[in-house]
Amino acid sequence: MSYETIRVTREGPLVTIALNRPERLNAMPPRMADEIGMAFYDLGDARAVLITGEGKGFCSGADLAARDEASAVTGKGGSHKALNNHYNPAISHLVRASVPVICAVNGPAAGVGCSLALAADFTIAAKSAYFLQAFVNIGLVPDGGSTWLLARAIGRARATRMMMLGEKISAEQAEEWGLIYRCVEDADLMTEARALAEKLANGPTVAYAQMKRNIAIALDGSLQQVLLAEAEAQRVAGATADAMEGGMAFLQKRKAEFKGH
Repeated sequence: MSYETIRVTREGPLVTIALNRPERLNAMPPRMADEIGMAFYDLGDARAVLITGEGKGFCSGADLAARDEASAVTGKGGSHKALNNHYNPAISHLVRASVPVICAVNGPAAGVGCSLALAADFTIAAKSAYFLQAFVNIGLVPDGGSTWLLARAIGRARATRMMMLGEKISAEQAEEWGLIYRCVEDADLMTEARALAEKLANGPTVAYAQMKRNIAIALDGSLQQVLLAEAEAQRVAGATADAMEGGMAFLQKRKAEFKGH
């Protein structure tokens, strides 16, 4: 499949999606959101996804200068339609992916770009990167799932600070708050992110999918719901060849070689 606003490459079990509008700091028009969704539909037998941005930015938010986006935002009910038809589905694809998703944030992650970065299972950011919810400056509200993601990751007080004051949060601050997995030197970002992505791509894929499902249930469900979900997940994972391989490797005191099924 060919794309206009992203670049998709596959190396073995790892798929890399690069936001590819560096001249606009990878500002996201509706087409880019749609193409991210299409890339997730087209994963095939991939076992992990790595997302990053080309150039000096990760994603500076929705592209208000794009003709279709400008009309979507300024037209009556347009922003509502743009979110429901383009941006929200893209975020949902990340959250619901059955394989681990890693975001390597190489620069500004603002607005929906911040949502995209934080929707991943692991977010690694370069020290020069930052996270920003600046909607308040134009009289709008955070979207793309940011309210849900921020409140659960860093709590009510810090989420309110980011959203109502529109402050930039540095990558180092984000790591300290527990907003992201790790902050690294700029020069080390892609090496660190790729090493993590490759580790996950060679792990027990079915077990990862069950873990993601259980975490989602734990965020909104009761202890009893989680206990039931864990038991079912253990049944599913326990029936895989990877579980058998893991057990044999443990007994034989060797490293397990998982195949993803």
